[in-house]
Parts: sequence; structure tokens; C-alpha cells
Amino acid sequence: MRIIPAIDIIDGKCVRLTKGDYGTKKVYSESPVEIAKTFEGSGIEYLHLVDLDGAKAKHIVNYKVLEQIASKTKLKIDFGGGLKTNEDLHIAFNSGARQITGGSIAVKNPEIFESWISKYGATKIILGADSDNGKVSISGWMEQSKEDVIPFIKSYQKKSIQYVICTDISKDGMLEGPSIELYKKIITECSNSSSGQSIKLIASGGISSIEELPILKEIGCEGVIIGKAIYENRISLKELEKFV
Repeated sequence: MRIIPAIDIIDGKCVRLTKGDYGTKKVYSESPVEIAKTFEGSGIEYLHLVDLDGAKAKHIVNYKVLEQIASKTKLKIDFGGGLKTNEDLHIAFNSGARQITGGSIAVKNPEIFESWISKYGATKIILGADSDNGKVSISGWMEQSKEDVIPFIKSYQKKSIQYVICTDISKDGMLEGPSIELYKKIITECSNSSSGQSIKLIASGGISSIEELPILKEIGCEGVIIGKAIYENRISLKELEKFV
């Protein structure tokens, strides 16, 4: 199971929110690049980089931060937040993203999202299926769609999607543990999908201790995104280094 620390960006700074609420913003570092270098120094290979300004603005904003991290580390970066057009995607990949995550766009403009899967390939495009009471949330979690999470994921499985990030929004930033039951359900139901292709599920939200990681691995998560637990010293980089 891949360990993927998260860096969320507002105004070029490394921040964390609680349940996606911009009013709960806490700044952890003025320099996301230094944070990324620290992760890399601890044997971490992957990074989940979120452009929160972009999510709000509905277009890519913090691509310079992506560029700096990509040029100053060897981290494999997946990038999300506000990617809505072909130009946004072009900028993200040109700035050093290894993969991009699309959530709102996959709900609101499936045609363009499917065209990205066709153009860049299923290994480059991650489906963002963030869940609030079983429904997919969009627009930086400020809006709830009518899409049910599991049928939504299954519909994109049929269109070759492999990687899926699922955040249980009720757990995000709460440090109360991840949504094990939700992930079990997704993995079970989507493994039996008519597409015949098992998804690579990346768990996100609520991670609070190192003990939760083997459980997520056991149920079949391909990766886990860890944010606040690192910044609040609930999980140390030494512990992650051992796990890796």
C-alpha cells in the first residue's frame, strides 16, 4: 500500500482544513517545497498536492508550487483542485504532475473527463469520488451532487478508470479514524463490477494513527493519503519510514 502525504495549498502556503471548510484554515508552513523535501528525506515517494485556491476559482491557480516541488524533489505528484479545462490539464502535466485528480469535472462534464482518460491513459487520471452521506461532493466540497458514490465509481470503471480517491468528508481533518466500512464496501462492490477491472482505491480522510494503516492495507486499499495526522504529530515521519 502506497503512503501518500498531502499538501493543501492556499495563497502558496501549506494549510489544512477541517471537513473542507475554508473557515477552519490552519497554516502549517509558508514553504510547501520544504515540507515536500522533508517527506522525500523520510523515504516517501508520493505526494498528493491539492490546489484549494483552484478548487474555489474553478481553474488551476497554484501551478507554480507544483512546478517548484516537481523540480526540487523526485516525488511522484498527483495534483487536483480546479482542473476544468484541457488547458488546466496541460498546465498541470507541464508543471510536473505525474497524475491528476478530477472530481467535480467527472460529475458536471463527463464528456471532457472521459476525453482526458482517452488522451492521457487510465494510469494518469484519478477519479475523485469524495463522499458526504453516500453522495459525491463537488466544487471544493461546497456542493453535493445527486450521484451515489458506488454507482458513480462503477460507471467510470466501465470507462477504464483504475485509480479512485475517496475521502469521507465527515471524517476529514477530524483525526478520529478513517471510514473503514465505506472502503470495504467500495472495494467489494467494485471488484465484482461487470467491467472485470478491480479499482485501485486510495483512502483519504480521518487517518489518526499508524495502527490504522495495516487495517487499510488488509482490506485492499492501494494507497492512503495522510494529512493532518502528520502535521499534528499524530503519526511521525519515522513511523511512516518504517511502514514504507
